[in-house]
Amino acid sequence: MTWEDRYGRDVLAGDSPSTHAPARPRTAPVAADTGLVVEDVTTSWVGAVVRVEKSGGMHVVVLEDRHGRTRTFPLGPGFWVDGKPVELVAPRHLGAVAAPTRTASGSRAVAGARARVARASRIWVEGKHDAELVEKVWGDDLRLEGVVVEMLDGVDHLVHAVAAFAPGPERRLGVLVDHLVPGSKEARIAAEVAAAPGGSHVCVLGHPYVDVWQAVRPERLGLEAWPVIDRGTEWKHGILRELGWQADGPAAVSEGWRRILAAVRDYRDLEPALLGRVEELIDFATR
Repeated sequence: MTWEDRYGRDVLAGDSPSTHAPARPRTAPVAADTGLVVEDVTTSWVGAVVRVEKSGGMHVVVLEDRHGRTRTFPLGPGFWVDGKPVELVAPRHLGAVAAPTRTASGSRAVAGARARVARASRIWVEGKHDAELVEKVWGDDLRLEGVVVEMLDGVDHLVHAVAAFAPGPERRLGVLVDHLVPGSKEARIAAEVAAAPGGSHVCVLGHPYVDVWQAVRPERLGLEAWPVIDRGTEWKHGILRELGWQADGPAAVSEGWRRILAAVRDYRDLEPALLGRVEELIDFATR
């Protein structure tokens, strides 16, 4: 059968599939060597391998397109090389990575340090994505200080949650809130917490972004700026569509966040409006 007639046959005909069905291309492992030109299947991003590095416990590959822009992708399947599907694997020469002298937050790494027994003080964040981002950048510091980060699942019931926590001089509570701007619902709730019993032992801080995704520098995703999403459109789904990624359903949001998180190497990939607030909360919780 020639390439030209591969779609000319009747798919309901009784011919043997082994005789007439075109063979599915098989995914082959290919080392992500520097300079290898690959295409990401999902986004159609084409670029040359700049480097492979470890980020958030997994290997990622950094691709640079012909305009000099870079994007980071999880190492593995989902790429094409010379029109064939491949699974990118770490190059053999990657070898062992020397112990870092700095943590992802920029703090000096303490070799051989053990995690401290957890303090009574806590840091709360709104949701899973906030917690994962804080863990990736500040996880080493928080374990050294014995500060546990917990998820709130939103701030609508923050006043009641703080009362149940019963903050005190040895039981401080720091809270990181999305979209904490003057006049917002979040600002009103923060004021109520401060005025409640024990409020002096609670610190509610926030960043101005609609979602913590925006705290990632857009150039890490090949963007000049985060897209503006029309009101009435669920923000995360709108962002995924603008990026050209799958956008329907919780699985698409999870996969989109996984790719965004993989693009974050350390504190330098985050906006100062988030960096400063998290550092302040850690200081507050460890006084």
